[in-house]
Amino acid sequence: MALCKLVMFDLDGTLVQTAGEISDAVNDTLRAFHRPTVPEEQVERWIGHGTRELMVQALAKVDARPVEAVRASAEFADIMAAFDPFYEKRCGTRSVLYPHALDVLGALRQRGIKLAVVTNKEGRHTRSILNAHGLPALLDHVISGDTLPQKKPDPAGIHDCLLRFDATPAQALFVGDSSIDVATARNAGVPVWVLPYGYNMGEPIANSQPDRLIDDLSALLELQPA
Repeated sequence: MALCKLVMFDLDGTLVQTAGEISDAVNDTLRAFHRPTVPEEQVERWIGHGTRELMVQALAKVDARPVEAVRASAEFADIMAAFDPFYEKRCGTRSVLYPHALDVLGALRQRGIKLAVVTNKEGRHTRSILNAHGLPALLDHVISGDTLPQKKPDPAGIHDCLLRFDATPAQALFVGDSSIDVATARNAGVPVWVLPYGYNMGEPIANSQPDRLIDDLSALLELQPA
């Protein structure tokens, strides 16, 4: 792809390495409810569907219960209410931008290419992460996990961006790190490039058959405005 009008990015595992502080918040919450903690490597495998589902997986693991039982439990609402302030406190404490993120976003923006984030992370946490790393000024639009009724892999977030910036699927690109991102782009008919270093539930991202596997974000410097 040489010409592009719109580039959409996943957040966790694509622009920002967040597993460490997400793991910290999960374990803060588990300790508060007298549960054993879980290793960061395990938390990485749960990232991708939003923090609510991540906590469901963590509780199912430590309680040895089915995920359906966790979701239906009387205390789950209280656990999630406790998780939110723990995560807000942790946002920005251990997360780091991936190599070339700021330079690439700045270069694409200077070329007139529109930039958006489409993530399943809840809006309040998305804003905290973006603010912690100076990203809002480089983005034209943000779709979080609670912006629309649907989340990835539903293509609604991509469709919203395409409509907002009057771009066709052929003029757009989705950049992510997981099979969820590949499925989302495929569902919207948009080309998808993926990075190998993010969070894909422990599976090689190449197995998802993206249009292109790139070593890092600097590959996006090939793009020129449509």
